[in-house]
Amino acid sequence: MGSAAKQERLYDVIKDFDNAMLVTTATSGRDHARPMQIAEIREDGDIFFATSMDSPKITEIAVNPEVVVTFQSNRQFAAVYGTASLVRDRNLIDHLWSEPWKVWFPEGKADPTLCLIRVDGREGEYWDNAGMQGIKYAFQAAKAYMQGRTPKQ
Repeated sequence: MGSAAKQERLYDVIKDFDNAMLVTTATSGRDHARPMQIAEIREDGDIFFATSMDSPKITEIAVNPEVVVTFQSNRQFAAVYGTASLVRDRNLIDHLWSEPWKVWFPEGKADPTLCLIRVDGREGEYWDNAGMQGIKYAFQAAKAYMQGRTPKQ
């Protein structure tokens, strides 16, 4: 199976998940995992989450942006490894806004603490009941191809 086919298969595995575990490195140096509602998953491997600027994960990402996002259901499991960054683009926040977020952001889309975490998916692996073998691949070449650029070395 080629890299593009593997990327498409990973996307097929994770695209319908509503929640995932975001794993950052805490300031103490230990891993810190927490469940997060997914705002958007893109075919190129990028994943978006909504959060508050006051959240400890913002500090953790500022210190060490390398993260893991894990997905699990009864039959499918996946992990995406990448670099997280803070996104304050109000147009994108408006586009991705989901009414259930109002529980955490009572002021709605305009809440000044509302921001997004973007995970730039670099590589991933998945397992499913179609063989239960993890398939690893690098996103870089397929992502570069989709963006019309040369992969980073």
